[in-house]
Amino acid sequence: MVVFFGIFSPTARAQTPFKDISKEAGINHVFKVFEGFFGGGACVLDYNNDGFEDVFLTGGMNEDRLYKNNGNGSFTDIYGSSGLTPSRKFITQGAVAADVNRDGFVDIFITTISTKDVIKPIPRAENLLFLNNGNGTFRNATQEYGLSALSSFSTGASFGDVNADGFPDLYVGNYFTEYQGKLNTISDATIVGANQIAKGHLLINSAGKKLENTYEEYGLTHRGFGFGGLFTDYDNDGDQDLLVNHDFGYKRTPNLFLENQYPSSQFTNVAEKLKMDLRINAMSSAVGDYNNDGLMDYFITNIRFNHFMVNTGKENVFANKTQELGLYYMTISWGANFADFDHDGDLDLFVANGDLNPNCMPMANFYFENNNGTFKENARAMGLNDYGIGRGSVVFDMDNDGDLDILVVNQTPVLAYPVESQTRLFRNDAAKGNWVKIKLHGLQAETHGIGSKIEIVANGKTMIREIDGGGSSHLSQNSTITHFGVGNATEIEKITVHWTGGKKQVLAKQKINQVIEITETPDEKPKFSYYWLIALGIVIVGFIFIRKKWKK
Repeated sequence: MVVFFGIFSPTARAQTPFKDISKEAGINHVFKVFEGFFGGGACVLDYNNDGFEDVFLTGGMNEDRLYKNNGNGSFTDIYGSSGLTPSRKFITQGAVAADVNRDGFVDIFITTISTKDVIKPIPRAENLLFLNNGNGTFRNATQEYGLSALSSFSTGASFGDVNADGFPDLYVGNYFTEYQGKLNTISDATIVGANQIAKGHLLINSAGKKLENTYEEYGLTHRGFGFGGLFTDYDNDGDQDLLVNHDFGYKRTPNLFLENQYPSSQFTNVAEKLKMDLRINAMSSAVGDYNNDGLMDYFITNIRFNHFMVNTGKENVFANKTQELGLYYMTISWGANFADFDHDGDLDLFVANGDLNPNCMPMANFYFENNNGTFKENARAMGLNDYGIGRGSVVFDMDNDGDLDILVVNQTPVLAYPVESQTRLFRNDAAKGNWVKIKLHGLQAETHGIGSKIEIVANGKTMIREIDGGGSSHLSQNSTITHFGVGNATEIEKITVHWTGGKKQVLAKQKINQVIEITETPDEKPKFSYYWLIALGIVIVGFIFIRKKWKK
């Protein structure tokens, strides 16, 4: 099926299952591009630990936003008093969050492509790290953590725990090392120069005090037009692998699929072996087990046709099932999010669409409803067919009512555009079944469980989710609180947490329609340590006895 959405009359959403509440919720944001199509991202986080998730939005040439969730369905922009205002100097792109120093408060990492006052030659500027002070404000820790020297032209970032030490590491996608033209002139003919493509950054967290670039130390030499990566455990071996998206993969470097060789400090590119070396314009990835077979599948957005790569279980080789599963639509896609929006026990898929800026042919977003393992596009009926110039998108339960809402970052058009293009917040009024949300507290693992997996059994059906560390969707990060729709189930029969590093924790017979907070069980002290102490005492007593007898 080939569809280019050229009909863009506004759709009344009064009776639709999703309602655009942007204005009434206080969301007033638009991402302003610099010279073309790059940016913008959204990051879901609970910066003040009040139980309501907040949102950070990059602004590009506009000012960034930190929207505090007021707990009543509305948000207040507190960026000006947050301590994040040093980002005003930069053309920001994407954002992700994690507890970098393990103090119990989530920190923010922002990618940039240049400074606003002086547009520098590429590489142009450092990325930014802001540590949470725990009092509702942040401080700029970019230099303190060794990031000031890493000038780059960065796009998307992703947190993960590469070495399972509990301190979140970072992958940062970089696009250029050299480019003299304007960004809005980028095309096949202008991007093939050998000196242009860039290495990514693999920033290993050193005990919460430094982020050290160890890209080459981990055996990585690849260069590409990077749009970021996604940490994920594709082979269910308990460590985090890395899916890297590359633009212009058909001209230069295709996508990478990097298998983590933990406990060795090494990644191996297995993309070709797994048929994941996609030669496309890969903008982002979404991960989810769409058919509940226990294997993670990946939807990768693209210019023209997206790719849905299904894990077949045969040595984890992937099959492109875009067409046979009903996802074969032609458009330009960016953000993508798997979620059970209707609570029927399987994952649906939202996709944010938008033309290259300044071309700007209006394109509606997609909503693919999962019906027994195949998908039906239903965005107009759902009230989600917004024609803004879509980029990043995130899902989270903004009003804590148990279902997942959607936020989409839209760009300002460079040229005249027939409809309003503003960032949209869509409230989910559609879900009818039961649900459960699970929030992790790591002790040895990352404090919010980033990189861990949660598996539940409800009505005899097994479902699994990964905790999102960012890189999912375009330059964005979804909620770290895991959500499951469970249909008409009356209880959760079993919950299994697969913590990063290999520890497993099981809970049985849990109630539905609640948030379950699970704290990681601490490592037990070895039982033999007490006995060794007794044995040592016996040896000492024996030695004293023998010595006294020998003296006699």
